[in-house]
Amino acid sequence: MSDCLFCRIARGELPSRKVYEDADVLAFHDIHPAAPVHFMIIPKKHVDSLAHCHSEDQALLGKILLLAPELAAGQGLADGFRTVINTGRGGGQEVYHLHVHVIGGGKPRSLAAMVG
Repeated sequence: MSDCLFCRIARGELPSRKVYEDADVLAFHDIHPAAPVHFMIIPKKHVDSLAHCHSEDQALLGKILLLAPELAAGQGLADGFRTVINTGRGGGQEVYHLHVHVIGGGKPRSLAAMVG
C-alpha cells in the first residue's frame, strides 16, 4: 500500500527513530509514547492487521515476537515489558498495518490508557 503510513516509514520516505531494521521488519519508537520505552515492530510487507495474517506469515510473525524481548532488553527493559497488538477498529487499531507495541519502564498503567 503506497499511502500507508507505516509502509512509508518502512521505505524511508518518512523519518523514524529506529530501534532495529533488517530485510523483513522495522522497529521504531512511537511518536506518542505511553511509557518511558514505547516502540513498535512492524513487518515491511504490508499486512492490514493480525486478522489478515495467513499461514504464509507464520515465520514473519514468529520473527517479530522473538525480536520483542531482544529489542526490549536493548532498550533497558530487562525487568519486563508489555506487548500489545491492536486488531481492527473494535480492538483499537488506528494504523491499518500490523504492528506490535513494546511498552515498558516506569509505573505500569492500564492497557486502555496505554494504547488506543
